[in-house]
Amino acid sequence: MDDVFDPIHYLVQRIDGDYAWLVQPDSPDGEPLLVARALLPDGIDEGVRLLWQDLQYTIE
Repeated sequence: MDDVFDPIHYLVQRIDGDYAWLVQPDSPDGEPLLVARALLPDGIDEGVRLLWQDLQYTIE
C-alpha cells in the first residue's frame, strides 16, 4: 500500500471554470480528479505537470 504522503505526479487535463481536471500520467486507468483552482498554484494551464507533495500542489 502506498503511503498517503508519497509524492504524486499529475497532468492538468482540462480547466473548467474554477476547477481543473487532473490525471495521473503514469496511471492510464485512473479516474480524473476534479480540484478547485484555488488549491492549485498560479500559472496553471492545460498540459502543465503538477506535483502533489506535503499536502500542496507545485508546478514541475
